[in-house]
Amino acid sequence: MPRGDQALVRKLEELQQAYIVLATDDHGDASCFRQRRDELLEHPGVGPLLPDFVHRCRNEGQFWEFIKYEFRHYAERRKFIWDGFNAAISYAEHQSGSPSDATVSQSLSNLESEDIHRIWTKAVQRRGDDPEGAITAARTLLESVCKLVLDEANESYADDADLPKLYSRVAKRLNLAPSQHTERVFKQILGGCQTIIEGVGAVRNRLSDAHGKGKKPVRPAPRHAELVVNLAGTMAVFLAETWASVRDAAA
Repeated sequence: MPRGDQALVRKLEELQQAYIVLATDDHGDASCFRQRRDELLEHPGVGPLLPDFVHRCRNEGQFWEFIKYEFRHYAERRKFIWDGFNAAISYAEHQSGSPSDATVSQSLSNLESEDIHRIWTKAVQRRGDDPEGAITAARTLLESVCKLVLDEANESYADDADLPKLYSRVAKRLNLAPSQHTERVFKQILGGCQTIIEGVGAVRNRLSDAHGKGKKPVRPAPRHAELVVNLAGTMAVFLAETWASVRDAAA
């Protein structure tokens, strides 16, 4: 995609305006709603960056049922929609999204879990404007993928199990634990994966919005969120694709 794809920006703004028309009874044209929504959701760059309501509300009626209870006033609805499209429009204007976003989105879609796709989308969208929220979503993504694998494998786990414990169960089930291998290079790589999982869990506890802050809170920058979200996305894809391979081999 060329830097500053103005045609893509225009399509995003058309869809954004269609949502505003639907949400506020503003005079305007919303006839492009379905065509633009379908087209942009399939775009590898902006698809993952579209706001959550675009993914969840498949038609005009569903969006209206959502927005009318979410915000009472038209001004609030407009701001909500404008803010929701910021990440996608910024990507189209500056090509600022991570190259891995589309790959992760495609791989996670194979899990057939709308909840996991929603969490990944949230993590991607919040990297720049809400680093703390992005880090929280990154850990939730990994927890959700681990639980999905264990559920499909008919393996039990404690409801309050933390991320490292969930990953440990999944790693053993998928033959990804360092102790299950003798080759030094594999032990190193799989040990690195375990370190990433532990690091995402630790940074979430330290820097995310999941816990209260003291007098001098440590706040993550967007670059920290970018790193954590990208690492979480990479590990989520690795687990999802490994589980698919194991499941298919057993079929």
